[in-house]
Amino acid sequence: MQTFLRFLLAAATPVIAMTSSSSLLAQPLAYPVTRASDHVDTYHGEKIADPYRWLEDDNSAETKAWVISQNGVTRKFLDALPKREAIKKRYTELYNFERFGLPFKEGGRYFWDRNDGLQQQSVLYTATSLSAQPRVLLDPNTLSKDGTVSVAFTSVSRDGRYLAYGTSTAGSDWNEIRVRKIDTGEDLPDRIQWVKFSTAEWSADGKGFFYSAYDAPKADQKLTGQNYFQKLYFHKLGDAQTKDAFVYERKDQKEWGFATSLSEDGTKLFVNVWRGSERRNGLIWASTTRGTPKPTDFKTVTLDFDASYQVVGSRGDRLWLKTSLDAPLGRVIAVDLKNADRQVWKTVIAESKQTLESASAVGGIFIAEYLRDARSVVERFSLEGKALGEVALPGIGSANGFGGKLKDSETFFSFTSLLDPGTVFRYDVVKNETSVFRKPKVAFNASEFETKQAFVTSKDGTKVPIFLAHRKGFKLDGNNASIVTAYGGFGVSSTPTYRTTAATWMEMGGVFVIACIRGGNEYGKAWHDAAKGAKRQNAYDDFIAVSEWLSANGYSKAEKIGVTGGSNGGLLIGAVVNQRPDAFGAAVPEVGVMDMLRFHKFTIGWAWVEEYGSSDKPDDFAHLKRISPLHNIKAGAKYPPVMVMTSDHDDRVVPAHSFKYAATLQATATGDAPKLIRIQTSAGHGAGTPTSIIIDERSDVLAFFANALKM
Repeated sequence: MQTFLRFLLAAATPVIAMTSSSSLLAQPLAYPVTRASDHVDTYHGEKIADPYRWLEDDNSAETKAWVISQNGVTRKFLDALPKREAIKKRYTELYNFERFGLPFKEGGRYFWDRNDGLQQQSVLYTATSLSAQPRVLLDPNTLSKDGTVSVAFTSVSRDGRYLAYGTSTAGSDWNEIRVRKIDTGEDLPDRIQWVKFSTAEWSADGKGFFYSAYDAPKADQKLTGQNYFQKLYFHKLGDAQTKDAFVYERKDQKEWGFATSLSEDGTKLFVNVWRGSERRNGLIWASTTRGTPKPTDFKTVTLDFDASYQVVGSRGDRLWLKTSLDAPLGRVIAVDLKNADRQVWKTVIAESKQTLESASAVGGIFIAEYLRDARSVVERFSLEGKALGEVALPGIGSANGFGGKLKDSETFFSFTSLLDPGTVFRYDVVKNETSVFRKPKVAFNASEFETKQAFVTSKDGTKVPIFLAHRKGFKLDGNNASIVTAYGGFGVSSTPTYRTTAATWMEMGGVFVIACIRGGNEYGKAWHDAAKGAKRQNAYDDFIAVSEWLSANGYSKAEKIGVTGGSNGGLLIGAVVNQRPDAFGAAVPEVGVMDMLRFHKFTIGWAWVEEYGSSDKPDDFAHLKRISPLHNIKAGAKYPPVMVMTSDHDDRVVPAHSFKYAATLQATATGDAPKLIRIQTSAGHGAGTPTSIIIDERSDVLAFFANALKM
């Protein structure tokens, strides 16, 4: 740490360099001129101007020129920040540690991911035992020169002979499935295209796999996500994709998607039928004993879409499901497939006072991972539902894993916290014993820092949990620079996990805060529902309350608080800055959903209508207009420094959201503080981003916050 501080001081020493940078940063920025059109839309009788509609076409020459101009301004600003290079150097050092994925066993072999620290993409290894020397099975870094081709998923055949893997280019949601021989590392000629939101599920005999895909678009067809259907297929090894067997579709349900899993004995194919982003789904199944199922072979467990139904495991005709049916916090039920009438469904693990995040059937028992005030607790149950006690965890943090089969005697899980980068454990199910499989060595000295949990009272009296981490012994004098992040949507829980960004920030003297605001799953369905649709303002009130709490309790003050979030979290940041620009010292909304009137017009945006509502409906239009970051920028208000982050290849939250929002910010009188947009090229929504791009992005964000918060 002392070395890092000396490096920062040395970087800021030259008087000429500091004067030059300071002078540049003090000057009002000259933004590129963004052409404003006279485009107007009418929503339910109300006219709404959309002057930057042309920026929705990210492939036009005009938009591409705009991107280059904006990046030029942003790059010049960021490169002038005096601590930027020192921050990048230290961030790189802290990021440079071995990272391991969870091992799994298939066909008598173990498989796990490993990144040596600075590899662009993690590498898949295999070994005959945990003590044997592993060998490289799949190195994504060899698939492209710049590391922009990543592996979205892997699936090993049950006989351990083949690996199916999905590749993604520049972080796209579109995948191509390839197949590799595990013994030789040779790729087969098989290629499956137009795969999205699907994996590969091998048949029991290893001769092929099930997958979901879309029809290849016609030359003049634009893939908006609303004009095509997902279909379920079976691919036989060696065949061309055009010969793949059609398994299932629903032409009358264009929003249905299909995720498959095969029973442990290989005799049943379960199909999770998902519909947009809903936390409710259907479930159907078919026997595989007579070959590849046909549409008429499928039987229904439920297609009511009244709750979530996730397969935990099966034995014979007994199917275990984790469900929210009559249990907002979750429970496990047993279904007899010979008589799937819900009147005879039986509770195996009753609803608890804690949120049931996941459950698995492994080693002859159930392992259930709960959230207790947003931190992990793991409990064991017999197959009859008898409580068998907890699995010991190292502390306050997040556990993940516990996959496997009923016949397995072991499983693996990871544990991470704000101060622990993620240790991978082997768990002996029979002995109820935990041992370390891999523990990374990092340059971050966790003993110098502390983490704690607190509860913030929101506007309506709701208690909102937060996690804070900072250097031990720091003063509660209100002068500490803080970064607060949250997500708050789609039933996704925010839990305490290690982030190199947080570690670097804490070493710099800052406070890092994770806010578990409403909209997530921290307290089950009710917590999610409390910020859905017209109730979304609750999430924003929660987040604003966290900022006020930090000030009231001496951690920080408004001008020293930086806020950031991505995707739905980017929407959050855009909304709260509009509502309370005085409450924050800087903001970095990343890949945010900023145009709440048109989000459902792009790619997978239609799937978010369940979460947000739709401007096509009068009542939804009213509340969406109230929260839309693009449509609520306040002329005359003094905004904090804002750096919008997006990627030009993002096909989930398309860059048009950020483009139009940034252009409007720059064109509106909101004070002289910087209103920048940083547009990453050759990257997508976040998944599969190469290490070098991550380091550059995070270094820019930390340097931006350090400057804006006068650290």
